[in-house]
Amino acid sequence: MPPQGQDRESWVLYENDEKADGGAYVPVPPSAEKRVWKIVWRNVILFALLHIGGVYGAYLFLFKAMWTTDLFAVLLYLASGLGITAGAHRLWAHKSYKARLPLRILLTIFNTIAFQDSVIDWARDHRLHHKYSETDADPHNATRGFFFSHVGWLLVRKHPQIKEKGPTIDLSDLRNDPVLHFQKKHYLILMPLACFVLPTYIPTLWGESLWNAYFVCAIFRYVYVLNVTWLVNSAAHAWGSKPYDKHINPVETKPVSLVVLGEGFHNYHHTFPWDYKTAELGDYSLNLSKLFIDTMAKIGWAYDLKSVSPDVIEKRVKRTGDGSHHVWGWDDKDVPLEEKKEATIVNPSKDE
Repeated sequence: MPPQGQDRESWVLYENDEKADGGAYVPVPPSAEKRVWKIVWRNVILFALLHIGGVYGAYLFLFKAMWTTDLFAVLLYLASGLGITAGAHRLWAHKSYKARLPLRILLTIFNTIAFQDSVIDWARDHRLHHKYSETDADPHNATRGFFFSHVGWLLVRKHPQIKEKGPTIDLSDLRNDPVLHFQKKHYLILMPLACFVLPTYIPTLWGESLWNAYFVCAIFRYVYVLNVTWLVNSAAHAWGSKPYDKHINPVETKPVSLVVLGEGFHNYHHTFPWDYKTAELGDYSLNLSKLFIDTMAKIGWAYDLKSVSPDVIEKRVKRTGDGSHHVWGWDDKDVPLEEKKEATIVNPSKDE
């Protein structure tokens, strides 16, 4: 039978395929069925205006705003980013570590600054994404193309499968958290204050104009965080290597990890979604979320950090990886010769 939690439709049985270990179920990346889009024009207009404002805000950020305002915008980007990565994603969607009350409050504040829905709603969509990845029940199904998985999914009506499967996702752990319950109950008041009002007002305290503060710290910062977050749904499902599982679409992409605070090691994450690092090595230079969680662990605010043993990783890499792993890759003596012959060298060195 297919592994627990996976739909039978996304798996195929290879009865006489050596690579499938003699009749094992192996995942086959699905393709989306054609459908007529029901465009939500209100969302199209809203996101278009937001991005126009974001471009203008970027201009002010680079050439007009005070350096203190720019620094404040960067700090807001880091805070709101952590509210998504260390909070909604790693803590609440995947329960890859536990957090004490002060950290849960802090991450909820950060998450509210980000304005990407309440934690409960965000985690519901993300758990749905993992359980039904790359199917019509996946809110941002990457098999429908880069634009759809990046932003298009927010511009059209949800697929009926999402509405059908969504209520099956267990959210009892999140609904029982009083901090998250408070955020969701008062979200329409807390979100405008945290995302737009206070980020606009605070820079005026050191002499910045209300105009610059609004477009730099509210609009530009918000649009920037939205787009780098969306890259995990789009670019990290399209271009990169698959050292852990070649049968799935998510890939390893360092540029995305750099701007999304460590979320670009996506082939690893979809292979081992319970690892708090969302990466094998978790290098701090490309995984600031890991640095934040480790720091919180040192002061006792984060605990029970889950990870994957090197032995388990090695076995998985050798069994399902594409051969690109830096340790157990194509130079490993255990990789069958016939698999090495199937390798495609992209952009080969002219010296070789």
